[in-house]
Amino acid sequence: MARQNQMHKSLPKAQNFGKSLGKLLAFIKPYLFATIVALLFAVASTVFNIISPDLIGQITTVITEGLFLPTGIDLDKIAKIAITLVVMYGCCAVFGYVQGWIMTTVTQKACNKLRTQISQKINRLPLRYFDTRNVGDVLSRVTNDVDTIGQTLNQSLSQMVTSVTMLIGLLIMMFATSWQLALVAVATVPLSMVLMLLIVGVSQKHFKAMQKNLGNINGHIEEAFSNHTIIKAFNAEQKMTVKFDEYNEILKQSGWKAQFLSGLMQPLMAFVGNLGFVGVCLVGGIIAIQKGNVGFIGVIASFMIYIRQFGQPLGQVGQIANTLQSTAAAAERVFEFLESDEMPDESQIETKLENVKGDIEFKDVYFGYNQEKVVIKGFSAKIKAGQTVAIVGPTGAGKTTLVNLLMKFYQVNSGDILIDGNSINNLTRTNVHDLFGMVLQDTWLFEGTIRDNVVYGKKDITDETLWRVLRATGMEHYVRTLPKGLDTILDDKTSISQGQRQLLTIARAMIENAPMIILDEATSSVDTRTELLIQKAMDKLTEGRTSFIIAHRLSTIKNADVILVMKDGNIVEQGKHNQLIQQGGFYAELYNSQFENDEE
Repeated sequence: MARQNQMHKSLPKAQNFGKSLGKLLAFIKPYLFATIVALLFAVASTVFNIISPDLIGQITTVITEGLFLPTGIDLDKIAKIAITLVVMYGCCAVFGYVQGWIMTTVTQKACNKLRTQISQKINRLPLRYFDTRNVGDVLSRVTNDVDTIGQTLNQSLSQMVTSVTMLIGLLIMMFATSWQLALVAVATVPLSMVLMLLIVGVSQKHFKAMQKNLGNINGHIEEAFSNHTIIKAFNAEQKMTVKFDEYNEILKQSGWKAQFLSGLMQPLMAFVGNLGFVGVCLVGGIIAIQKGNVGFIGVIASFMIYIRQFGQPLGQVGQIANTLQSTAAAAERVFEFLESDEMPDESQIETKLENVKGDIEFKDVYFGYNQEKVVIKGFSAKIKAGQTVAIVGPTGAGKTTLVNLLMKFYQVNSGDILIDGNSINNLTRTNVHDLFGMVLQDTWLFEGTIRDNVVYGKKDITDETLWRVLRATGMEHYVRTLPKGLDTILDDKTSISQGQRQLLTIARAMIENAPMIILDEATSSVDTRTELLIQKAMDKLTEGRTSFIIAHRLSTIKNADVILVMKDGNIVEQGKHNQLIQQGGFYAELYNSQFENDEE
């Protein structure tokens, strides 16, 4: 939990509003033309919407004046104006539909591109990045943050243009209709702007906190679901629930404050709009009485609609301002991820090892996950091709770290690692990975058929080869008893033990048929009888191949050609099993302690 809390504290915050939105606008630049076209349609739709109240005022004027004329109401004129009004409203609807269709298309393409870039970025990030990040936080960037950006592109961008266009258009129409009433209406704008700026200033920090807390709770949920068996085994349901409630309460508070302040914008703008509405009615009535102009009632009717419309874009601008704050926080989290340091570029490396013998040399290797803690200190060793090398030592001695360096998952701080005399710095990571088959302590199977899981990453593997490998790992009988055999789908509904999962990952390594093999506690999840079967299979698998075996059960590596005994990042002993036992050193102490535990 301490580690999780530390990760949560390291989550990025939206610190630069303008810079984040600038990056977002630069990202959608390829869709600029379509966006401009959509915004033009939005402007056209708004213009028709602005002109319509004037026509309604004309109809009101014709009806009012007709009441006092001997000829009566001019129905033909009203019909013509009404037809024009219907056409304008129809064009408004059509343009609005086209604008919505274009922006939806642009939004989905932009989000698709954004998620694609994130997915590709994940494969280019070093393991060091994920060591300092919560999985749920990374997932939140791919889902919640991208969705927030998508909603802004789809709605807020066009809404902003529409609102600004409507504000400008309404001002023009109001002043063209009656400058006196227009001044009354505009008098409410400063009050609206002051209220909007106050709300935006207060709510911004809550939107940042809400976006961060959403990543926190996603990380906790992901951790709880992926480890639900452990939680149940240790009766920690209540503890996890309490922790979830804490995160949920924090998210609720930040979300409530953000949404409450955001929600205040609309009613406050409506209140200010109503003040303008009352002012227009009073001033308009006074002007109509003073002038004795009955036709001015139509102007007042138009202004009533204008005032209603005028308050709407003001409220929308305030609402969009709040939305943009949330979008800026989401965009900064997404672009922080996309701009994270990647693994070094290897496009200039042309050397490619093929037909590898398997000679490995560590030359004075130093490595630490951070500058304060050096894990591997001056490690040197030579391994001949075809040898089986066992790496043993207490937890934290650097065994897995050594393998990670060998696989080029991490770069050494100093020193070098050679494969057949070639520095791995002069080889691509892809080339290095192709040279090794690997079985980890933590089994990993994806949802798919047994066939797909075993041949993972390989092509043109025949069923005959698959059955031979499964036979070697002792999984043939189990797979043949399944209704669909190799085509059985492995998912949550499939009954498969942890040991069987490990056997399938070992079969995957056998299919790889690489010149070198790494087994990191490969037999830790199986029973003694299965372990013996795997040991025989491993003897066949490692025959003629350089093999690295990390093992805590020292009884499984008695036949290793070389045993490297590690302690505090250094090799303190090396040799064969019998030699190390006779020396009576650290290895003998480890071995005897296990033997004594077994006897007990």
